[in-house]
Amino acid sequence: MARSLVDLLTTHASIHPDRTAYRYLVTGDSDGEIQHLTYGRLAVRSRAVAAWLQERGLAGSRAMLLHPPGLDFISAYLGCLSAGVAAVPGVPPQGRSQNHRALTRMKRLVADADAKVILGGREVVAALDSMAEHLPELDGIARIATEDIPDETAAGWREPELAADTVAFLQYTSGSTSAPRGVAVTHGNLLDNERVITERMGHTPEVLAEYGNELIVSWLPVYHDMGLMGPVLNTLYLGATSTLFSPLHFLQRPARWLEAVSRFRPHTSGGPNFAYELCLKHATEDLVDRLDLGSWKVAFNGAEPVRAATLRRFAETFGEAGFRREAFYPCYGLAEATLMVTGGAVDAPPTLLSPAETGPHAGEADAAAVGCGRPGPGVTVAVVDPGRQEEMPEGETGEIWVAGASVAKGYWRNALATRETFRATLPRHEGRFLRTGDLGFLHDGELFVTGRLKDLIVIDGRNHYPQDLELSAELSHPALRPGCTAAFSVDLGTEGEQTVVVAELAPDMAGESEKVTDLIRSTIGEVHSLPVRDVVLVMPGTIPKTSSGKIQRHATRTAYLGGTLARVTEAAES
Repeated sequence: MARSLVDLLTTHASIHPDRTAYRYLVTGDSDGEIQHLTYGRLAVRSRAVAAWLQERGLAGSRAMLLHPPGLDFISAYLGCLSAGVAAVPGVPPQGRSQNHRALTRMKRLVADADAKVILGGREVVAALDSMAEHLPELDGIARIATEDIPDETAAGWREPELAADTVAFLQYTSGSTSAPRGVAVTHGNLLDNERVITERMGHTPEVLAEYGNELIVSWLPVYHDMGLMGPVLNTLYLGATSTLFSPLHFLQRPARWLEAVSRFRPHTSGGPNFAYELCLKHATEDLVDRLDLGSWKVAFNGAEPVRAATLRRFAETFGEAGFRREAFYPCYGLAEATLMVTGGAVDAPPTLLSPAETGPHAGEADAAAVGCGRPGPGVTVAVVDPGRQEEMPEGETGEIWVAGASVAKGYWRNALATRETFRATLPRHEGRFLRTGDLGFLHDGELFVTGRLKDLIVIDGRNHYPQDLELSAELSHPALRPGCTAAFSVDLGTEGEQTVVVAELAPDMAGESEKVTDLIRSTIGEVHSLPVRDVVLVMPGTIPKTSSGKIQRHATRTAYLGGTLARVTEAAES
């Protein structure tokens, strides 16, 4: 029995070394340049990276991974696991506008993880070397372009001693730049969650044989849990073949995703709800006519609210290309549970519930709630009153709690946050529960996610902490007072979640309101790569706060939607 993914890589490389593990579409186009990585080659490259790390005595430490989209990340990640080094996937700098933000986040992650080495692409490593004198945080941290490690190094690899509770990698939550939290995922967590993904998505030996081992097509970022756990690691877990390409190439031309599914005919592919909306936005008759989506069995949809209107419109538009409504597969997961918690039933349409009814057939309206499926085997989901910490009756909304072997060890070197989030208990249940901070209810054993206890803003599959947006807004103009800004998202139906910023401004600055508004928009756009749907400037003292002075974002959002905010421009005109 395999003790880790390292064991499985060894097995697959031995049994079918020439089978393609991953193909990479260099330009994102299915008819363009394609790179292939076989299991035999993957084992060599991973062991070469592992041996390089072992030779420098880095076993037991952490390695930051900064690779551009491509196959080198996979070899580096598995090289870390093969060396007994905890991998720390990071976002490499991508263009001038993102360099500062990426570098700031990288420095914080390197410090929090206490990384001893940076593995990356040649351009990233060269850029870091050129800036070394201005980056004292990198003093004493080795840097190497993984493609420069020769294959011959693999001969020195020594199989590491890995236990189930050995930390395999740190998955940093993607939103906050001020207080990063690294989820410590163990080798046991990885194996268990891959088992859950395999069972829930129907990735059986018979299915793999039917699909000629073509498992997944994905453009999702591999340094995030959704793009790593399924497209990369479930492929390795099963010894299958998957097709990958850059998220940038998808965003530039969303049709590339559907073209890749049509050409390579995988069993599974998916992304956040916004990805399906992008495809709809760019759909043409010509595109639909030349696609064949009939073999697409699991079209997973997760990481942000799943919208009934999106499912309906996508099935209607691409049904002419063979897409089946039954392929839609809403799911729920989070990094703290390694990834997958619940998933739909393969070959069954999503469960929809209208706001007014609770019957299983009440759900064709676009406003229907979409079920995210049932827990995987060995996973327990409870809906809990967060105040009383007692389970809620079925159908009532509360905080989603999760237990099982996929739940991570905790937050890296953060005992307080680990105790608050990972150590909850419930009567009549053994063991500890993970408090997700998400709200939902259970209906006939299926989970419906309705919102978030925390104020996390999720836009286009990316997480943003409101505190970060508020700070950026307040720093954009001296007339904006610290602690007097609220950022939140609003649901605009088919347009998805959109960002709104409300900030207090003195009435005598009303003449500057247009300038201040433009500065808030441009600052948040530049610093966070996030468009702001609406900026509302209000009178001082009107943003709701708690007795201790904390911003009440939910109350501000309610006032915004109700049109009751005391706008500065309206006060000046009266």
